Amino acid sequence: MAGGDTTVRLGDAGIPVVDFGPFVDGSKKQAVADAMLDSFKTYGFVYLKNHGLPQDKIDAMFTWSKTFFGQPMEVKQLAPHPPSGTHHRGYSAPGIEKVQSSIDPDEKEVQEIRAKAPDVKESFEVGREQDDIQPNIWLPDGVLPGFKEACLDFFWTCNEVKFVVLRALALGLHLSEDFFDQYHQTPDNQLRLLHYPSVPVESLEKEKVTRIGAHSDFGSITLLMQDDVGGLEVEDPNNPGKFIAVHPVEGAIAVNAGDFLQRWSNDIIRSTVHRVRAPPNLTSADGMTPDRYSIPYFCSTDFSKTVECLPGTYSTERPKKYEPISALEYIMKRLAVNY
Repeated sequence: MAGGDTTVRLGDAGIPVVDFGPFVDGSKKQAVADAMLDSFKTYGFVYLKNHGLPQDKIDAMFTWSKTFFGQPMEVKQLAPHPPSGTHHRGYSAPGIEKVQSSIDPDEKEVQEIRAKAPDVKESFEVGREQDDIQPNIWLPDGVLPGFKEACLDFFWTCNEVKFVVLRALALGLHLSEDFFDQYHQTPDNQLRLLHYPSVPVESLEKEKVTRIGAHSDFGSITLLMQDDVGGLEVEDPNNPGKFIAVHPVEGAIAVNAGDFLQRWSNDIIRSTVHRVRAPPNLTSADGMTPDRYSIPYFCSTDFSKTVECLPGTYSTERPKKYEPISALEYIMKRLAVNY
């Protein structure tokens, strides 16, 4: 990969850990962009260190997440996720969302397969305010003061980092650095707080329950913050159906490509199936997994924009595989089947 040892080192499972600092400060923009794109093409995932998302804000958001999920169920249910999967906001209790998703490589159509076991996780989802399609659903005023403000502040901080990552992606694709900016002006993004409660290891191993089943993300890119518990697994690009444990990397965030970006790139970029199971090599006297917390930030192309295959991703020898589509049409079709 480009950039030398100061830019890239390999994480466990072979997923590159890229020092994003030289892109941010401008000293090695192309080398970092190339390394990131190479990882997206091969794995669909990359770790970024020195990513520009302040660690104190990440830590504070995890504290708020633990505080929220530590509330009694009757309190959390004061901000209920609507029954419709097209309105992804508010609180979802464990077992509500259960879906596995994949892409049919022949028909290029999204295929949704209901999970055999319920996802034992709970979530709280946030978007921008003044969103007419998916308005936010908050706890009533006076319940958990400061939580709403912390979520919105973190939402907008992640949005700024999103632009920097997309500029590196554009440079890696040999497009103008601001190419993706025009398609991401309205932050139709989703901040998701996730809590995986402690469950018996045996139940996970025998698939009586799942933490989150094998799935791929829907949008452009996902920024993923996670605690140090572990359990994330990604599909081995060389062995479909086989999953590899991906341990958290201290000081790094994981970034993965979504299905919409794979389609947009004419399948040059990989949207990788991933899941969360019991942490590897877990030793527990009581046979229980520890609680796990993660915070994904799902980035979407503006719902109002229609896109077609990116320049440079198709040719006479490699024709376009996809018709133009709007992000709204694509994302809503995907969300609707999750509930």
